[in-house]
Amino acid sequence: MKTLKNTLKLISFALLPLCAMAQNPNYVADKTIQLTGNGGYDYAFIDQANHVLYASHGTAVNVVDLQTEKQVAVIENMKGVHGIAVVNELNRGFISDGKGSAVVAFDTKTFKTIKVIPITGKDADGIIYDPYSKKIFVFGGDDHAAMVVDPQELKQISTIELGGAPEFAVSDGNGLIYNNLEDKSSLNVIDAKAMKVIKNYPLNPCGGPTGLAIDKDNQRLFTVCRENKGMSVIDITTGKVVQTLPIGAGVDAVIYDAANKLVIASNGDGTATVFKQNTADNYSLVQTITTQNRAKTMALDFSTHKLYFPVVDFQKGTKTQIPDSFKLLVYRLN
Repeated sequence: MKTLKNTLKLISFALLPLCAMAQNPNYVADKTIQLTGNGGYDYAFIDQANHVLYASHGTAVNVVDLQTEKQVAVIENMKGVHGIAVVNELNRGFISDGKGSAVVAFDTKTFKTIKVIPITGKDADGIIYDPYSKKIFVFGGDDHAAMVVDPQELKQISTIELGGAPEFAVSDGNGLIYNNLEDKSSLNVIDAKAMKVIKNYPLNPCGGPTGLAIDKDNQRLFTVCRENKGMSVIDITTGKVVQTLPIGAGVDAVIYDAANKLVIASNGDGTATVFKQNTADNYSLVQTITTQNRAKTMALDFSTHKLYFPVVDFQKGTKTQIPDSFKLLVYRLN
């Protein structure tokens, strides 16, 4: 009996680190993936089905194979890239070319351009594919509108007036799209089939909302805001802000990892703030990751749970980029 007790003690002791890791996940620096080219950078997007990461970069998009974690292609000849969306059933990707007033369709197998689709809006920024309506939604900051593109016909079919300057958007997959209005500090609810805004919710105390993520199971949205340096949790069913937590400065993106119950905000001040979802309406800070100055956007590989932050190096004390320094900072769960 004594031997059995000792054995059970040893097993319990061995399991403690695993339990602790499950309770308190910890991201550690894993590697750096060097990318080519120069210019500004914005969104990063992962095509989970094909294990490919797309990083917007000036007039091009860098393509990374996540199984080898190496750059495999560059989609070029655009004027000012922002976001990327993918429609897997068509093997097509779509890039918002803000300065070109266009959406660029490309083949996700060859990474070759299929068509440059003219759109009416200027400064095309965020872009998503809504699987419910089977349409691409492109958000134009200057026009305060969303342009709707048919991914099969490869043409713009509608325009939605938004009433403010849009930032990130997410789809619930059931006919509704949620979109932050940065200048109004509010949230639009868009009917994807009717192609119109049906509700608008104030986000107080959130000011200047940028990134947006969704927890479909618990019907919660996570919006990150620059003015108050906060992440707000929103009840989708009521539009009410249920909790606001402090984050770093210069935030741009936020991600929800449902498997690990984590919400992560990437901040331009060289940090990423990680919260644990205890319940649908209760969150606690578990880690502040040190990244790099101006690493303000990110993408999460939901199969490996690795985080990828696009960033460039800058000359000390300036906003001048060091040539050929574009890269992805990779962090893994320890």
